[in-house]
Amino acid sequence: MTTDHIVKSFDDDLRRLDNIIAEMGGIAEVQLADAIDALVKRDVEAAERVIERDQRIDELEHELDEFATAILARRQPMAEDLRVVIAALKTSAVLERIGDYAKNIAKRTIALSQTPPIGPTRTIVRMARLVQSMIKNVLDAYVNRDADKANDVRDSDEEVDALHTSLFRELLTYMMEDPRVIGAGTHLLFVAKNIERIGDHATNIAKNVHILVHGDPPTERRRKSDASSYTVVASADEPEAAR
Repeated sequence: MTTDHIVKSFDDDLRRLDNIIAEMGGIAEVQLADAIDALVKRDVEAAERVIERDQRIDELEHELDEFATAILARRQPMAEDLRVVIAALKTSAVLERIGDYAKNIAKRTIALSQTPPIGPTRTIVRMARLVQSMIKNVLDAYVNRDADKANDVRDSDEEVDALHTSLFRELLTYMMEDPRVIGAGTHLLFVAKNIERIGDHATNIAKNVHILVHGDPPTERRRKSDASSYTVVASADEPEAAR
């Protein structure tokens, strides 16, 4: 009877880790959605609310860190149980970073509200929606221990990278054609990079899920399509031969 009680108590501890991860992920997903909505509407008050709510993700990360450390000290888990605790620790750190990126987008929104609007917000919204779906799917994969779904999330990041490269090129073109939008364009470049990094972090969680389920990292390298670091945009008055 005592052994059964210990096992049930340990299972309850592991479920609590999953519950904290689910709550953190849900908040992070909402934070990104609200940050992008504030960006599109140029809504400073909504952006400020996103910044304020980031504290809750930080609190949950601290709670999980302390609880997981206590489990390691008390239970001394092994094999799959140990992987659950380690995956929770790694994933909570990633979700905290996702929350930070959403907060950074909100901060950029406040700055952008003081500048004239410029064009390519539609691509930013498309990127953000894709990344939101990645977060949702990878959290589902985490809770359900679904390595196949996690691997699908890793694959979908390629589209995010391609959109980021396209947006990077588009924004640089705007800035070269009209120096007056350089300030706003720079903020949007950072917004786009923050979204792209959130996508990268979603794939990190997917990797954690794969290790949690199989005990080893994925054998296939994640495909990357972000060429923004190598993108060259010619100005409109540059000779054709130089392009």
